[in-house]
Amino acid sequence: MLALWSSAKYTFPLPDGHRFPVAKYGMIRDQLLGSGLVSTSQIGDASAATDEMLLRVHDREYIESFRNGAITSAAIRRMGFPWSTDLVERSLRALGGTVAAARHALEQGVAMNLAGGTHHSFPSHGEGFCVFNDVAVATRALQAEGLVKRVAIVDLDVHQGNGTHAIFSNDSSAYTFSMHGGRNYPFRKVPGSLDIDLDDATGDAEYLSILSAALPRVIREARADLVFYLAGADPHENDKLGRLSMTFDGLRRRDMMVMEACRDVGLPVAVTIAGGYGRDIVDTVRVHVGTAEVVNEFA
Repeated sequence: MLALWSSAKYTFPLPDGHRFPVAKYGMIRDQLLGSGLVSTSQIGDASAATDEMLLRVHDREYIESFRNGAITSAAIRRMGFPWSTDLVERSLRALGGTVAAARHALEQGVAMNLAGGTHHSFPSHGEGFCVFNDVAVATRALQAEGLVKRVAIVDLDVHQGNGTHAIFSNDSSAYTFSMHGGRNYPFRKVPGSLDIDLDDATGDAEYLSILSAALPRVIREARADLVFYLAGADPHENDKLGRLSMTFDGLRRRDMMVMEACRDVGLPVAVTIAGGYGRDIVDTVRVHVGTAEVVNEFA
């Protein structure tokens, strides 16, 4: 039975016309419940990440300035969200969901956070709609608890996980794999363990062929105890920020490919949904729900 965590009820205000689709989180949860795929008992209310967790990754000055609303206007612009106490609560809850999903995955083989994938966050600042780096925080928590030694991060959001790569630079305990739009944000990439730049308009056949060839290498070289899978919806052909040409079917096949590759070698997987900015939010939600449906087959 698939275990999920949701922080959808911890929403935060955005100005009219803001391009971040905060409504998608509640829509994903509601569709999964409405379809009968999962019950309310399977969706946990994410606990807030603690300062102890945050400090293993992020600078104390950044944490305190964000918590207290003393963050500078320049830092707010870089982060992409207007500051609010609701944003603080939401950010901590989303992190807590990834930590909880990772712990559960180690016990049961798979789990999913219906949020997370905040891979543009660096130790000293947030950027690209990412406040704190949930996968890095979860990794350090599990390592501190002696639950894992090494992790693999399979990042299939359309944007490179520059913050995650920077955090784990020169750290052999985390293998960072990102397959992303080569000409897309961030325009200054941070090298990871394995980076694959995709051309604009890359479609299903080429994408899946490249991924199929890369995954065995990732698993072999990572020698991981746990995989974090960032299942971004933004490679979809109708994504405003994606620039790729993946279909709904292609993205489901992508998810299946990752899950099968991990299952075949007995690797537990913690899934986060990462980004998605469809011209119609319904398309973004459909991709994320499709990921949950695939992951459910492995629970």
